[in-house]
Amino acid sequence: MAKEHLINRRLAGILAADISGYSRLMHEDELATVRELKAHQSVILPFIGRHGGRIIDTAGDGFLAEFPSVIAATECAVQIQTVMAERNESVPETRRMRFRIGMNLGDVIHDDTRIYGDGINIAARLEALAEPGGVLVSSTVHDHVRGKLPFTFVDAGERQLKNIAQPVRTYRVHRSVASTTTPAATVGRTTPAARRR
Repeated sequence: MAKEHLINRRLAGILAADISGYSRLMHEDELATVRELKAHQSVILPFIGRHGGRIIDTAGDGFLAEFPSVIAATECAVQIQTVMAERNESVPETRRMRFRIGMNLGDVIHDDTRIYGDGINIAARLEALAEPGGVLVSSTVHDHVRGKLPFTFVDAGERQLKNIAQPVRTYRVHRSVASTTTPAATVGRTTPAARRR
């Protein structure tokens, strides 16, 4: 009798990112775009390992990473966008590279090198919907992170994602932390306006 093959599963925070308008940048100046992309990647990709994550895939301007902690994944996403905003300050508007980041927390199937499953597909779909320079997360990420990090979340509504059966509620992450005059209890919580939707 053949030995039954066991499927390995785990819960993972998934971060998917790409650069908005990358095709336009390449069309305008391929050599400069590749040079600038590599310079940005050399700075931001190490953040993933420092937050306990690992890169699963890279393709052109994009990358996919997984984290054992969704809190660490969210911190990493915000750090990437914060550093990219700083790096873009001295760059002409038309040459700025702005990452779109989508994040999800879900059950994934894994082997020695890759991970698979709807959890990854949802993160990739959210990445495509994220604003340039922004982070868009699923409700599973929001529910696990809310109140544990000094970021605010704005309800971006339910989205019907391609090839995903059920609508996914989404939240935009605001990088700015609360000021010293803001009650600590409000930091990292969904805004009242968002809860009324």
